[in-house]
Amino acid sequence: MRFLPRLLLTALCAVTGVALLHAAEDTAPDEQMLRALYTAALTSGPAYDQLRELTAKFPGRLSGSKNLEGAVQWAKSTLEQTGVDRLELQPVMVPHWERGARETVRYYSRQLVSPAKLTAVALGGSVPTPAGGLRAPVVELHALDELKTADVKGKIVFFNRPMNPIHLSTGKAYGEAGDQRNRGPGEAGKYGAVGVLVRSLTLAHDDVPHTGYTGYLPDVPRLPAAALSTSAADNLSAALKADPTLTAEMIINSRWFDDAPSHNVIGELRGSEHPEQIILVGGHLDSWDIAPGAHDDGAGIVQSIEVLRLLKAVGYTPRHTIRCVCFVSEENSGNGGKAYAAAAGAKKEVHLLALESDNGGFQPVGFRLGNPARDAASRAGRWTKLFAPYGIYFFHEGEGGSDVNPLLPLGYPVGELMPDSQRYFDIHHTAEDSIDKVNPRELELGAAAMASLIYLVDKYGL
Repeated sequence: MRFLPRLLLTALCAVTGVALLHAAEDTAPDEQMLRALYTAALTSGPAYDQLRELTAKFPGRLSGSKNLEGAVQWAKSTLEQTGVDRLELQPVMVPHWERGARETVRYYSRQLVSPAKLTAVALGGSVPTPAGGLRAPVVELHALDELKTADVKGKIVFFNRPMNPIHLSTGKAYGEAGDQRNRGPGEAGKYGAVGVLVRSLTLAHDDVPHTGYTGYLPDVPRLPAAALSTSAADNLSAALKADPTLTAEMIINSRWFDDAPSHNVIGELRGSEHPEQIILVGGHLDSWDIAPGAHDDGAGIVQSIEVLRLLKAVGYTPRHTIRCVCFVSEENSGNGGKAYAAAAGAKKEVHLLALESDNGGFQPVGFRLGNPARDAASRAGRWTKLFAPYGIYFFHEGEGGSDVNPLLPLGYPVGELMPDSQRYFDIHHTAEDSIDKVNPRELELGAAAMASLIYLVDKYGL
């Protein structure tokens, strides 16, 4: 096809679309550029050392915390060292919730001489229990709809639906089971329950509890809520079968404060031809208070910073502005992404692509892309052969990460890096999300994959 006369090729492209044009182009320069980006990442990338520093100095970077604000300054300094052309701290107001003293959950049964402790953590945003704790009978449910028919008044509701193991995408299983954590406490308040326990959202069977956000409803009593480890959930379920009259005790010492000021950290390489048009890469700087936040989402932060370094390292001059954004408050409000989109809309900034890494720093296998025309993934799919040697084998239609999705209603394409997901939810939102769970090569492969996609979008458009 590359031997067709140029006028005929142009006419064919007008009829069949842009994919034909790029299929006809010489791919050798692009193959060389991707090879250079991957080589630079795998031989001299600092991302793992940066991640070690971030998680060691600033673990538990929850909104409103000193560690998040320390991480904001760390990100600013790290981007400065990368040699960005412009740096900005974008103001964002964030929620401020603190867990307080360690929570306690245990149950009392006629089968036991003394109460049995259950490994648990309060859900993010949970209200505290009354002074001295809360003790009540327990009712086990497996779906929110069961609240309508079950007798839950005056009881602690125990949502015990496991993540579905049949899904190859653990993210799909997480999404399906997540309603009991995200909405369960709010919904249970409608029916007179007094507290909520939730099975941790993980496919692992262990004694590690997983926290995460829960929301409440207006004009509905707010119930204290905690997540049980999967082992503890199984133990409680078995105990209920042996003694349906057992009671559970919850002690949660959380506290809400006024919203606190924070900042998105923005660094960019200015475009040489169209500086007013932006290609964004980013992750979220915050993590849950119990989590060092290595995979969620320290990995995405250092990978996004690494994208800028890689483009500079191979001597590439971007045509459009390449912008790295370290968002804040993804875990418990999304305010960082909302503030960024609001500012972008007010300034009428044009984004050619907003790409996020927030699925862990594991082996990258593809991208998910979305835009109003629902053709972003198929357009990017023309580069599949370029990515195949590096283990990137799909471009799927969907949305981006939660920080970049607020740009979608403005009409801009969004996307996210998709790593292998099988291990992610073993440590997600837990104290186990530490640097030793991250493989340096997998981390850098993700950064190189994002840098490669951004290079191609900058050169050809999406």
